[in-house]
Amino acid sequence: MKRPIPRKAAICHYSRIEMEHLFTAKIIEILESHYGSSATTIFEISPLLKYINYKTRSANRGSKSRSSFANLYALYVLIQDYMENGFDVRGGYSKYEGADFAPLLNRMRELPFGRKLQNHALNNRANDEFHKYFPEEDRRPILRRVDIQKYWINESLLTVSISGTPINIAKSIIEIIDAYVNAKKQSFEQFISDCQSLKNLYSKQDRQISDFIKRLIAPERDARVFEIVSYAVLKHYYSEQIIFIGAAPDNVKPENFCLYKTGRTNANDGGIDFVMRPKGRFFQVTETLDVKKYFLDIDKIERFPISFVVKSSMPKEEIEKRLEEGARDQYTVETVVRKYMAAIEEIINIPRLLEIFDEVENKGHLKEVLDEIIKWSMVEFNYLDADGGEPGTSTDEEENEA
Repeated sequence: MKRPIPRKAAICHYSRIEMEHLFTAKIIEILESHYGSSATTIFEISPLLKYINYKTRSANRGSKSRSSFANLYALYVLIQDYMENGFDVRGGYSKYEGADFAPLLNRMRELPFGRKLQNHALNNRANDEFHKYFPEEDRRPILRRVDIQKYWINESLLTVSISGTPINIAKSIIEIIDAYVNAKKQSFEQFISDCQSLKNLYSKQDRQISDFIKRLIAPERDARVFEIVSYAVLKHYYSEQIIFIGAAPDNVKPENFCLYKTGRTNANDGGIDFVMRPKGRFFQVTETLDVKKYFLDIDKIERFPISFVVKSSMPKEEIEKRLEEGARDQYTVETVVRKYMAAIEEIINIPRLLEIFDEVENKGHLKEVLDEIIKWSMVEFNYLDADGGEPGTSTDEEENEA
């Protein structure tokens, strides 16, 4: 039986945490299967369960909602190691020599959607985020010794006490994360299935395909899907534009612009999402209006001109005004402000991107745009490599560790 969580369970030190969402009922259901009527109490008193509840809030929001795998997987593989060695049953974890870094990271990458994960979650991000949401909690979920690269799960966070009786929640946490991953996998597969169905009906359902893509170009959509759709649309928009280029006046030839995606979404790629050849134009996709983020991206490439694709319906003029005001507040010196503003080559907001999509559609590239969205969505979720093949085992990006 799925029961709602009492309102007092929503109390948390960090007010932004969403304590109740659709997947919360699944968490309680799993806890009830192990602990019966004590399930809600265990949920209420366990900061680790509350953190996992927060990290799984996207489970029932569809494939387009941002997933949280890295930090959850860091916890998952450490708890898995804890259970495989029988510490949840026989105790003695305080004497354990610890788990090695390389096998833990490899396990994370073997999990669904985990192939491209880096070491950040194991080393600091999971702990930092946990502390962010529970600043009054002195404990951290992951313990490590940097000098010998050994890791432990904080066993005290795996144990709760009900009426003086200790209860180990390791097994239920594994089941909760498994259920979350399964929910995300199902929603992604449905997303890809919907894309494929529209593609198969292309000749008769072009308006349906167009409406489907336009719904993905919206402020509420996940940043990764928005980046993928932006790339698909802009790639085919620029593909028909021509520049004349040559090494000498008698060797000038027409060449079409070609837009390249530099890596996966949210990757540590120096702030460049798309690069255009042969013009040498840079694009960065962003969902923020934080001035510092824009200028950080500009600084990363030595103030080389960069175009921003902004996941916002705010008028272009208003975005530019905010950026300039922010530049004046931050730098005050007029010449510095001018240099930063001059480095912003173009602002492409959602209304402009929809205009571009209409042009692409009118030129008959609707099917190609949908193909591109399917391809890069499958790459993003580790179903394919960028060349269309099955996922391999390692890439340069994967080895780019902090």
